[in-house]
Amino acid sequence: MGRYRIGVATGAWLFSGSHNRVQLWLVGARGEARLELRLRPARGQEEEFERDVPKDLGPLQFVKLRKHHSLVDDAWFCDCITVRGPGACEEATFFPCYRWLQGQDVLSLPEGTARLAGDNALDVFQKHREKELKERRRLYCWATWKEGLPRTIAAERQDDLPPNSRFHEEKRLDFEWALKAGALETVLKRVYTLLSSWSRLEDFDQIFWGQKSDLAERVHHCWRDDELFGYQFLNGANPMVLRRSASLPSRLVLPSGTEALGAQLERELQSGSLFEADFSLLDGIPANVIRGEKQYLAAPLVMLQMRPEGKLLPVVIQIQPPSPSCPAPPLFLPSDPPLAWLLAKIWVRNSDFQLHQLQYHLLNTHLVAEVIAVATMRCLPGLHPVFKLLIPHIRYTLEINTRARSQLISEGGIFDKAVSTGGGGHVHLLRRAMAQLTYSSLCPPDDLAARGLLGIPSALYAHDALRLWEIIARYVQGIVRLFYHRDDVVRGDPELQAWCREITEVGLCQAQDRATHEASESRSELKIIPDTQGLSSAETLAINLYCHPLAQVTDAPNPPQHGGPIRPGPQPGWDVPGSRWGSRALLVAIFLHAIQTG
Repeated sequence: MGRYRIGVATGAWLFSGSHNRVQLWLVGARGEARLELRLRPARGQEEEFERDVPKDLGPLQFVKLRKHHSLVDDAWFCDCITVRGPGACEEATFFPCYRWLQGQDVLSLPEGTARLAGDNALDVFQKHREKELKERRRLYCWATWKEGLPRTIAAERQDDLPPNSRFHEEKRLDFEWALKAGALETVLKRVYTLLSSWSRLEDFDQIFWGQKSDLAERVHHCWRDDELFGYQFLNGANPMVLRRSASLPSRLVLPSGTEALGAQLERELQSGSLFEADFSLLDGIPANVIRGEKQYLAAPLVMLQMRPEGKLLPVVIQIQPPSPSCPAPPLFLPSDPPLAWLLAKIWVRNSDFQLHQLQYHLLNTHLVAEVIAVATMRCLPGLHPVFKLLIPHIRYTLEINTRARSQLISEGGIFDKAVSTGGGGHVHLLRRAMAQLTYSSLCPPDDLAARGLLGIPSALYAHDALRLWEIIARYVQGIVRLFYHRDDVVRGDPELQAWCREITEVGLCQAQDRATHEASESRSELKIIPDTQGLSSAETLAINLYCHPLAQVTDAPNPPQHGGPIRPGPQPGWDVPGSRWGSRALLVAIFLHAIQTG
């Protein structure tokens, strides 16, 4: 009994009138009251109302919402409702929503305090979470995009997704504007280069005009240097391949006459300053055919030396691993003719692009995050503390990935049109990478330790990854301890255990057989939560957005038009890799930029 103050925050509204009527029920432990509000559709604004209620409702448990149905269904995205009651209830009660109201359905919002599942069948919150999960399982269904790969949301196009997983209007406009602006730039540059053939490396400047950052300008002037080449393995777009050598790789065959090189490698190995970047995952992957032109792929091995001042410099490059037809593949050294050494490095950067975008970007961040997103929506109700921890980090995952499957990696998509691993090779590569995927490879402390990259002063990515992961983990562990006082509480949470099984057994296709967790048995094993948050935020930004200023000649995904270089230098008549269709690189860069900035 008394006056209630109600705050209504609007995230978006498909506007069809000056005011909209909304029915709101306040549901307390001792009764409920129905109110009617007239809202002005103002995106990002909060409106306040005061209403008298003639009876004592007791502590508020739910609010219910129903939007007036007009001739045109102008859907309303409600951020949250806050209610301040009379007397002892003066403190605000928070009811998170962050969903669309459409049609004439009544949306029930529980009070926002996180709660674990209970055993009391009469508990109103327990009934609500069971009803919510039943509806979510109907909306969020699994599908198989390609056999042997993580399962996905059942949606062929973004329009097939549940409304609450779609982009907001501003997000959609930003994304589509980035695509259109990039497409226009591609057309202009294609026209500009149409009548000229490229015969020199300097001809790449024809497509690298326009707005550039200071970093891009610096890279543009020193991309040929060995120092930048090595630096990129530590701190570039793909700092995930490099590892400290524990022994000389078995694929590295040193031919006669290279005894001095062998001795140098042994010395570096013994001192702990020898590193390697092995792209053997690409060996045997079928290459694409673009506009009738066969493309080529390399599976290089790069051995690098860490200098005392912190510089990582390449020592030797092997373009392909040994095979019956070539038991001792040629090795390329910094002492080779400059263009031969440069071409070998370009082949490495091209191979690095393939693994970067497919294994570490698409699989490890996007596809794994999608599995966790779908499992979260199917198994964790909005009241669950883990749901509250994860939902901000997986907000747009489903639409981003659905767009990628329909436009980027689909049959006839951008990868098929522009990238050496297109035309089906990208699916083969993803399957190989999936077979190697483990839980520890997704956890920065475990992964960096396994690759021997801890304690290296010049490994800036490693330092930042650890610091960010530790910050996220500290926060998550604090929340976990509030709800899981003992390990048996973790084991006894049916929703959490169902979520873990849904991720590994269903989404990741029995991944527990590949050294990933089947279920969390203790509080320490819940580090999957900060790992998920890191993959969906910090890791995605670190290995994706950073690629643009570095994507000059050596990082461009231009498919080389010939097989690998033959020592001591390129053969007469060779093109610069990607020279015939150099602007193809922009097709990929544009779409990736739109996805990554999203």
